[in-house]
Amino acid sequence: MWIVLFIVALLFVLGGALILLRSAKMPKIPDNVKTQPYEDDDDD
Repeated sequence: MWIVLFIVALLFVLGGALILLRSAKMPKIPDNVKTQPYEDDDDD
């Protein structure tokens, strides 16, 4: 019985990871947004 619960939990974890990876590969950025280079802020 524990093996069945373990397999179900494993499927949920793998499914969630796949969904997260899928959504991370498709960023929804509008076309009018330009990437800005980072400015070096040295405020020591």
